[in-house]
Amino acid sequence: MSDHYKPFEPLVKRIKEDGKCLDGGILKVDSFINHQIDPTLLQAMSIEFVRRFATKEINKIITIEASGIAPAIMVGFLLNVPVVFVKKKKPSTMTGMYSTEVFSFTKNRSYTVCCSQEFLNEGDKVLFIDDFLANGNAAKGIIELVKQAKAELVGMGFIVEKSFQLGGSYLRNEGYQVESLAIIDSLDNCQIKFKEN
Repeated sequence: MSDHYKPFEPLVKRIKEDGKCLDGGILKVDSFINHQIDPTLLQAMSIEFVRRFATKEINKIITIEASGIAPAIMVGFLLNVPVVFVKKKKPSTMTGMYSTEVFSFTKNRSYTVCCSQEFLNEGDKVLFIDDFLANGNAAKGIIELVKQAKAELVGMGFIVEKSFQLGGSYLRNEGYQVESLAIIDSLDNCQIKFKEN
């Protein structure tokens, strides 16, 4: 775990007020992040992502549909770069593509994700933005697609990370800059316990 982790307090406060814990280690934040969206909070979180990746050269944002699209678009808007969202179902119009398998913890199944070769290019400097980091399966899928394209993944930003699942540790050990705005240490007994600074 990074020593310089600093929770983004407006998000932590909102999770404490409106977040709900479900059995099985699921944190429900659909009233303000991934079903109904609070645009003011979204803007503030996106500005924070831009600040945290300010030293990186970025020419493209990438995410996986669907919940990562809103924060990815806002970060792309602030950085004035295009946003690519990786699809979970191959569109009939897509010809040349990169693809890989991803396992979803929430849905408990694997699916193929794909991205058109037209929009992910060799030499691109890509920032991955998503809503949750748990086991890191979506992130591993993005790493694979970026490798296939011979692009460079310059960092990963997540709104919420569950540190009791090992995705964050794995990605940091692989050398990626991972920035999470709120890190949950535990959801045991449906109590939301945050990692402190």
